[in-house]
Amino acid sequence: MSTFYISAHSYNPPTNPPPLRIACSPILYTNELTQSENPRPATARPDKENSRHPGPPAHDLTISTMKYFQQTVDFDYSWEEVSTSNWRKYGPWNEKTPHVIAVDTLSRSVDPATGILRTERLITCQQSTPKWIQTILGGQDTSMVYETSYVDPVAKKLTLCSMNMTWSDLLNVRETCIYEPVASSPNTKTAFTQRAEITALCGGWQKIRNSIEQFSVERFQQNAAKGREGFEMVLERARQVFQEQREILQLQQAQQDSKILRQARI
Repeated sequence: MSTFYISAHSYNPPTNPPPLRIACSPILYTNELTQSENPRPATARPDKENSRHPGPPAHDLTISTMKYFQQTVDFDYSWEEVSTSNWRKYGPWNEKTPHVIAVDTLSRSVDPATGILRTERLITCQQSTPKWIQTILGGQDTSMVYETSYVDPVAKKLTLCSMNMTWSDLLNVRETCIYEPVASSPNTKTAFTQRAEITALCGGWQKIRNSIEQFSVERFQQNAAKGREGFEMVLERARQVFQEQREILQLQQAQQDSKILRQARI
């Protein structure tokens, strides 16, 4: 899987990335674009001086249009529950994301200086698309997404950066998701911020590019809603399972204590 990624993008991830200190490059990339109605060519890259989490590989793009999707949601679960359940998001507990058919872990490492867990994954999705989209992008209904995540246990921040691999020469989709404790309820609630920037790179009429971008945004909205519902299911199920495990351990401990007490009396 990792060979496919490298050959598809001619990108070699650094073996020892320096410890960095904020979110991913797509956020920086977006801020630069939204400052002007006629944005200049931009390069997505992390801020080397003030970044804790490096983003996905940079793409130099001359951009004529861009659409974006953004949402902020609070989950009634602690950051510890959310960051742990993130690895079960596409498992059997989630019935809302059948379009995700495979998740492959490419690499996983912990930065000894910061304690940040960095994980690279390849996510494979399968969804039908309108015929006019298939005509432009091809009849393929299976797509792959490259995701890099950073779990910062000190700052209590989970950052996920993703970019499309399929149709990347025609469509550029960058997504950044951040999970952080809600300031007013840091022990019981987690804030989820999601932002995606979508840019059609195919040549042709502007109307066609706009249509592709608009369809992509609408599909993103649909998947985001399903993903949110599905993750709620995962969080609820995880809480139930962990509570059951705690009760079992408590019962076992009580039985052990009772046995020791009886033996002491004898």
